[in-house]
Amino acid sequence: MKLNTLERHPATESIRYGQCWEDADVLLDALALQPGDVCLSVASAGDNSLALLTRNPARVVAVDLSVAQLNCLALRVAAYRRLEYLQLLELIGSRPSTRRRALFERCRVDLTPEVAAFWDARVGAIECWGLGGVGRFEAYFRLFRRWILPWVHGNASVQELLQTKPVDGRRRFYAQRWHTSSWHWLVRAFFSRSVMARLGRDPACFRYVEGDVASHVERRVAHALQELDPAVNPYLQWILTGQHSTALPLALRPQHFDTIRANLDRLEWRHQSVQSFAESGERVDAFNLSDVFEYMSEKEHDIAYGQLLGCANPGARLAYWNMLVPRSAPASWGQRIEPLDEKALILHARDKAFFYSRFVLEVVR
Repeated sequence: MKLNTLERHPATESIRYGQCWEDADVLLDALALQPGDVCLSVASAGDNSLALLTRNPARVVAVDLSVAQLNCLALRVAAYRRLEYLQLLELIGSRPSTRRRALFERCRVDLTPEVAAFWDARVGAIECWGLGGVGRFEAYFRLFRRWILPWVHGNASVQELLQTKPVDGRRRFYAQRWHTSSWHWLVRAFFSRSVMARLGRDPACFRYVEGDVASHVERRVAHALQELDPAVNPYLQWILTGQHSTALPLALRPQHFDTIRANLDRLEWRHQSVQSFAESGERVDAFNLSDVFEYMSEKEHDIAYGQLLGCANPGARLAYWNMLVPRSAPASWGQRIEPLDEKALILHARDKAFFYSRFVLEVVR
């Protein structure tokens, strides 16, 4: 099997994401899981694969090409098993803590020797930033938060931004207080393609990108700060404060903790690509594909999509994001797919992980 670009890239073995930067509320609404469904999920850091367990599927199979990302999921599973709810939030970094090393040690007993050794070498990072802050992407936002943002907006402005306001109040605050010329040029510089590739996302993520990356980011930030409510946006809050101040991602909300813990035995994770999973012959009812197609050429995307259709049950839903590269069902497979564009547009409009340009939802005929 021909490996795609990302599979060949050695940086996939580092922690690229310490947490999932895709809105699980959007994902679960899109997939409309039923009890007994089988789900294929791109693992990333594990949060959204765990979120799928809240709908009582028969199985969730999380796959990733990065051993490091699978190790993030393995430690999360151990944390759900070994910790109480508030302790989990401390380990993740959602809440301040002075005992993350001790909490990690409680989880360590459930890890394989290889995974335990991986985290032993990184426990200092967990102590400092929490498990949710140990990735390259989070380090990029930490640099922004600590050294770049204060040149434009101080803590008082950030706290005011995060307070609940009606939509007209958010628009007024953005226009009068936040969107200064300094903010505009900061975004243009720090979220440019070159800086983001050097410090944030892997350069391979930009291989098929066309257009002005910074302009895209500025538009999506404007949407998030005005049309969405920052007071209930955990992704924005982590970017600006380094924790979840007044909002949590779905998998970390208190009402889901016991369900996820009870369903952990329904989750498995594998070091493989979505394409190699598709070749296994296992059948799937729901696909959480993250933004996996964005890293493929059009030809690779066509082949991979066909492989996934080969393991999809009738009525299966495929959910995925586009950030900078437009990808949807290839024309060659159009007869097998019904795009749910209206539903996808509604979901994208309220997507709290705001930097994506498009959310795609399709159902297998």
